[in-house]
Amino acid sequence: MSTANNDDRLLAWTRTLATQLGVEPSDIDINGILGLAGRAAHGIVRPAAPLTTYIVGYAAGYAAALGDMSPAEAYTRAADTALRTVDLEPDNEQTN
Repeated sequence: MSTANNDDRLLAWTRTLATQLGVEPSDIDINGILGLAGRAAHGIVRPAAPLTTYIVGYAAGYAAALGDMSPAEAYTRAADTALRTVDLEPDNEQTN
């Protein structure tokens, strides 16, 4: 399957899942999430990718539910914190 087909399928899946979960599909930063997952996978260990994205989503949802910030701001803060934390790991040889 070509990269374009994979991109189309990923976008369609994201729209479908977001809609089913009651999330606005346009609020999903696919490249940001995949970048975060990649940094966690390469900077920690591969299984850290899904776990990191789950924890970031959970933390963002919790912060947004408290009403102190918008969901987008909560995600950005959680993702930035996760990226900084990956970079601080002693065994992380990845460069920025």
